[in-house]
Parts: sequence; structure tokens; C-alpha cells
Amino acid sequence: MRADEIHGRVAARSGAGFLIIRWWAVLGLTASMWLAAGVRAGDYAIGADLSFLKQAEERGTAFKEDGQARPGLEIFKDHGYNWIRLRLFHTPAQLPNNLDYTIALAKDAKALGFKVLLNYHYSDTWADPGKQGIPKAWEGKSHAELVQAVFEYTRDTIGAFCDARIQPDMVQIGNEVINGVLWPDGRLPGNWDNFAEVLQAGIKGVEAGRRNVARPLIMIHIDQGGNKERTKAFFDKWHSYGVDYDIIGQSYYPWWHGSLLDLRENLIFMAGEYKKDIILVEVAYNWRPTEYKNKAAPFPESPEGQRQFLDEVNRLVLSTPDNRGKGVFWWEPAVRGGLRSRGFFDDDGNALPVITAFDKFTRH
Repeated sequence: MRADEIHGRVAARSGAGFLIIRWWAVLGLTASMWLAAGVRAGDYAIGADLSFLKQAEERGTAFKEDGQARPGLEIFKDHGYNWIRLRLFHTPAQLPNNLDYTIALAKDAKALGFKVLLNYHYSDTWADPGKQGIPKAWEGKSHAELVQAVFEYTRDTIGAFCDARIQPDMVQIGNEVINGVLWPDGRLPGNWDNFAEVLQAGIKGVEAGRRNVARPLIMIHIDQGGNKERTKAFFDKWHSYGVDYDIIGQSYYPWWHGSLLDLRENLIFMAGEYKKDIILVEVAYNWRPTEYKNKAAPFPESPEGQRQFLDEVNRLVLSTPDNRGKGVFWWEPAVRGGLRSRGFFDDDGNALPVITAFDKFTRH
């Protein structure tokens, strides 16, 4: 998620030229492609970033289905969701996402059978393409000291999860790192060597902290879902360092990241070029007019249009060549406040139609 969005700044990308596909014409094709690709429910990540859920419920927010309040995690579980993504800040001053909070939410999720994707921001607050601030505890450190700090912090936090018997199943080393991490030390494009050493330290920290449990999958995440050229520039350079990882993570918000045809082209490119599994680890769409008030939208910004968007994005991920499309995560479907229009619940807390998008795949 981008910090400029959190602070209400206007995105620059217009997203013109989107492909509009009537979702009901492709439901049968989607289901047949799911089966033809050999995708089993356990292999495919039906995910949600629910990092604010615990705080929202502790502050009295009720999430409802058919007018009845229920624990939010249970609602998502009952609709086929099998992964939860949780962000971790180093020492947040205002946001809740510190180590203790994140472990507690992961425990609740694991108890219901969710797998956990742990999202390191390596910052005290939002890290994204426009902001990658060094944690206050690391200010003034040399590059070598930052590398060591990233290794030790990752090792120790992974160890804390393992000691709590809720080790993450996947770990994201940095968040939307297209412009680097730990600015100015690891800022791109000027400091690629520093950037690569920092991320490698994070990966080594996961290995060192995992105790005797299986190694989590490692994700490298950028925000270029519909931009083949920038994706290629980043991953070509990243691969030149020979650092081992498992998953390409992409963000895809259509008003920033291109049309559905752009997304399709990039999925095909990544699968063929890098031979890595791919997850759209952040997607979202609005259920009321927000991003498309003054321009044509790929789908109506309405409850049904939001559902149509997720159906179509999921169809494209499922159609990725060589079965490389491994899942879709919605960004903060239980968010409160100004971004609620991007969530799965209306202003009264009632679940919207989008919550049922995966029912047809997971119910039997």
C-alpha cells in the first residue's frame, strides 16, 4: 500500500484504456481453467491483508454477515480465504503493527487454519515506492551496520514467531521495493549493491531464525502489476546478483498500475522470463465512486462492480502460463476510515457481494 494514498495524495496514473469484460460471461471459463491448470485449493493463495483487523475489533468495529456480527477472521475463513498477510513495522509510534500485536493476530489466524505471509517493512511506518524510511533505532548506522541490523532483526523476529509456534509460511523481504529500501543507503537506482546486500541479509535472517521448522517461502515484492517494462528492469537487475528467492509479488491497483490487458501481458512475461511463481499480493477496487469520478472505469465503482473486478483479476492470475499464478491478496478488506470504500464491508459493517467471490471454488 502506498503512503501517498494513506495521506490522500492524488495518484498520477490515469489508467486509461482498460479492458471491460462482463464477468458473468467468463465464470465457466474461469472454473474450467482452474481445473485444467491442476490448481488445488491448498496450492492457491486466497488471501487478505488483515493487518488492521485486530485493532478495529478491539475498538468496537463489528463486521457482519446477513446483519449478524461475527469475528472477522471467521467470515473470511467461511468464504474460502486460506492466507492472511500481516505487515510488521520495527517500532511504530502510532500504528499498531509491532511484533507483539502481529504475533497475537497471527495466533488467531493460525488457530483457524490460515497460512501467514509476514510482510517486513523495515521501517517504523509505511514503506512503499515513495517512502522507505530507516527505523529510528538504526539511524546513523553505516551500510555494513545496517546490513547487520537487518539480519539480526529479521532473525530475532522470525525466532519470536517460531517460539510462539506460529512460524510464517511466507516472508516478504521489504514492501513495494521498486525504489529500494532504507533510504538513502539502499535507494534505487543509484545504490543497487547496497540494496541487494540488505535484502540478502533479510533472507539470511529468515534462515537463521527459523529454528528447526521448514523454511518459509521468500517473496520479493514490487508495485508494477501492469508495467512489463519496469518489472523487467527491476528483476533483470535483481537476478544479476544471484540471490535465491521463491515468489514474485506484485501490487495491482488499476488506477495506478495499468489496464487488465497490461496486467495480462506482464503475468505472461514474468512467467516465461523468470520461471518464478507469482502472487498479486495487493489488489483492491472501490464499491462506491472514489477513483473514477471523472474518468471511465474498467468496472462500475459499485458493490457488484467490485465483485466483477476481483472475478476478472483472479481469472487472469489463474490463466498465467505454466501454472505460475499462485494467488490473489486483497489489501485491507476490513479497513476502517477513509479507505473503507475499498473494503469488503459497507458503512454499517455488513459484508458486500465481493466476499463471495471464491465460494464457487472452495465450497462443495
